[in-house]
Amino acid sequence: MKELKTEKIDAKRVIIETSEGKIVIEEPQVTTIEFQGQKTYTVLGNEKVVKGEEASEVNEEDIALVQEKTGKSYEEAKEALKKANNDIALAIKMLTEG
Repeated sequence: MKELKTEKIDAKRVIIETSEGKIVIEEPQVTTIEFQGQKTYTVLGNEKVVKGEEASEVNEEDIALVQEKTGKSYEEAKEALKKANNDIALAIKMLTEG
């Protein structure tokens, strides 16, 4: 019989992007369950539904993180996040490689 593996993930935020906006879960409890090579993620927490223009707003914590990792100004970090559609890794890459 195959073994069922579970693991807790120390997540700070989970964002689910939909065609209408985003579902944001701050400080979630995230668990993965792996069975027969497939992973299932379980997310528990309070959701915040963000729609339309509000969904494209840049999070202040994300700006600070991009600033910290790149040494760039607030405005440069914010603009990179906007261009990267709030993708932190992409924004950092754009500022460090571009």
